[in-house]
Amino acid sequence: MTALALSPDAPKTARPAAPGAGWLLRLHRPALYVWIGVVVVLAVGLVWLWGPLTDASAAAWRQYRVDCTDYRNCHYDQDSIVRYKSVYMYTTGALTALPFVVAAWAGAALFGRELEHGTAQLAWTQGLSPARWLATKLIVPTVLVAAGTGLLVALHRLMWSAGDGRIDTAKSWYDNLTLHTNGPTTVAFALTGLAGGALGALLLRRTLPALMAALGFVAATRFLADQLMPHLWPAVTHVTSLADGYRGSGLGVDSGLVTSTGAHIADPGCGATSASSTCKAVYADLDATGFYTTYHPESHYWPLQLTTTALVLAVVAALTVAAFVQLRRSTATVPRAGGKAAV
Repeated sequence: MTALALSPDAPKTARPAAPGAGWLLRLHRPALYVWIGVVVVLAVGLVWLWGPLTDASAAAWRQYRVDCTDYRNCHYDQDSIVRYKSVYMYTTGALTALPFVVAAWAGAALFGRELEHGTAQLAWTQGLSPARWLATKLIVPTVLVAAGTGLLVALHRLMWSAGDGRIDTAKSWYDNLTLHTNGPTTVAFALTGLAGGALGALLLRRTLPALMAALGFVAATRFLADQLMPHLWPAVTHVTSLADGYRGSGLGVDSGLVTSTGAHIADPGCGATSASSTCKAVYADLDATGFYTTYHPESHYWPLQLTTTALVLAVVAALTVAAFVQLRRSTATVPRAGGKAAV
C-alpha cells in the first residue's frame, strides 16, 4: 500500500475545478428564465407600441383635430388613444421598476441566501477563492442585465421617438420616467442594484436585510441622479418681460424675477403683470423688470444622459470595490483546501 501510494504512476486526487459562468447559470437557472421572459414580454410590448399602437393613436389624433372642431359632431378613434396611453404607462413603469427587481434578486437570491445558509463559505473551502466567487457572481449577471436592459432602453427610445410630435398626449422628453427609460441611466441603475446587492449581502449576511439594502442603494442613487442631473451640464437662461410671463420648455433648473440691475431673485408667485394691478405693485416694490427661466432644451438630452450615466457608474464602481474590500476583511481567516487562509 505504501509503495503504491509513493509510486509516481499512482493516480492523484484532482482538485475540484473552479466554477465559472456555466456553474452560475445552472445554479440560477430559474432566475435566468424569468429574466429572459421579462425582457421578451417587455420587448414585444415596446415593439407593439413602436409600430401599430403609435400609428393608430397618431391617426386618431389627426381625426380628432379635423373632425372635432364642432364638439357636437365629434367622431374619432378614442380607443386607440387610450390603448396607446395604457400600454405606454405599463411598459414605461415596468422598465423603471426593473433596476429595483434586479436589486431585490441580487440582494436576496444571488448573494444574501448563499451567505446566510453557508453555501458560499463551503465553496471557499473547496478550491474556489472568495474573490473569484464574487467576481463570477458579478460579471455574468452584469453582462445579462446590461444586455437585456440596454435592449429595452433602445426599444423604448425608438418607440417614444416614433410618437413624438404625432401624438398630442405623448410624454415630453423631460418627463421623469421617460427621461430615464429613454437612455442609459436605466442600465446604470440596474447595475447599481447588482453591486448594491453584493455589498448589502456581504455586510449583513442575511437575505431579507440584504434585499432591503440593495433596494435602498438603487433608490438613493436614483434620487441623487435626479437631483444632480440638471446641474451636470450648462443650462440655458431665457429672460422675458413681466407681461409675457415665463417662457422656455425643457428640464427646469431655476426660475424667478430679474431686477433692473440684472440680479435674479425669488418670485413671490404673483403672476404676470397683465393678470392684475396688484402684481404690478408687488413687482414694482421688488424692482423687478422681467422673469428668467433656466432650463435644458431637448438638445441637451444626450449630454445630460451621458454625464449622469457616468456619475451612476462611478457609484457602481465604488459599491463594487467596497464589496471586494468587505469580502477580504470577512474571509481573511477562512480556510482553503490545502490548509491556507483564503485571500
